[in-house]
Amino acid sequence: MAASEIPACLPPRPVTPPREKLPAKACDTHAHVFGPADRFPYANDRSYTPPDAPLKTYLGMLDALGFARGVLVQGSAHGRDNSAMLDALQREPARLRGVAVADADVAVGTLRQWHVLGVRALRFNHFFRGGQLHYRGGIPLGVAETHAAVMAELGWHLQLWIDVKDLPDTIPTLKALGLPVVVDHMGRTDAAAGINTAGFQSLLRAVGEGWCWAKLSGAHRLSQRAPDYPDARPFHEALVSANPERLVWGGDWPHPRVEGEMPDAGHLLTLFQAWTPDAATRHRILVDNPAKLYGFPN
Repeated sequence: MAASEIPACLPPRPVTPPREKLPAKACDTHAHVFGPADRFPYANDRSYTPPDAPLKTYLGMLDALGFARGVLVQGSAHGRDNSAMLDALQREPARLRGVAVADADVAVGTLRQWHVLGVRALRFNHFFRGGQLHYRGGIPLGVAETHAAVMAELGWHLQLWIDVKDLPDTIPTLKALGLPVVVDHMGRTDAAAGINTAGFQSLLRAVGEGWCWAKLSGAHRLSQRAPDYPDARPFHEALVSANPERLVWGGDWPHPRVEGEMPDAGHLLTLFQAWTPDAATRHRILVDNPAKLYGFPN
């Protein structure tokens, strides 16, 4: 695809503070840094071109919302070059952790170096549309077997970008890897399908059994009913009921490749607070669970 044909993303909206002040050590577990492109070029083979969203801007977003901690997920616009994310981890070692991508030929020693910098997971793309992986530049799930042993040694998990319609057929592969699994964006289903599909019910069982985690993120990806996404709320509530000890929250800033209205990360956080009325459960999801999953100090 020629550079002129790659769709450009809108910039993120300014964030508004959440309805309630966040607890100490709260963590946003899903965001991306992009660029600056003159230092960290975007991959030639990519599905979208984001606006630059460098570390300084990202940290300003965390500060505005009240997050002490954050987790950066490698965005596919940078393809398989983790440099922008690793640079951010190196600059903010106490505050940030990372989720990287790795081809099958990435050496064990490299993964161990990434661990020292703060990487705690590898992300794999098993998200299909029309029989093809929907995002160019991602790492297919089949590569996970290559890295599973060192991931287990390092205490890493496997982050999975999947539409839950494909989860039932994928569960045997995931269980065979023997790693904790974190599913992005509540399974990235279509909210119009409802919570009773075989795919989403399989996610609820996996979370309930404890070997799988889910990110309470991406309401704006499940639903087109901005800004409050009411049809995404049942998915959130079902996951909280299934097992609040296996949930984390993420804003998905700067919201690359959004189909519809650009969300406000602060409003998404306010929705989380409204949809999770129990303060102890909110604390578990925002503080305790990410500390455990990403290795932040208590």
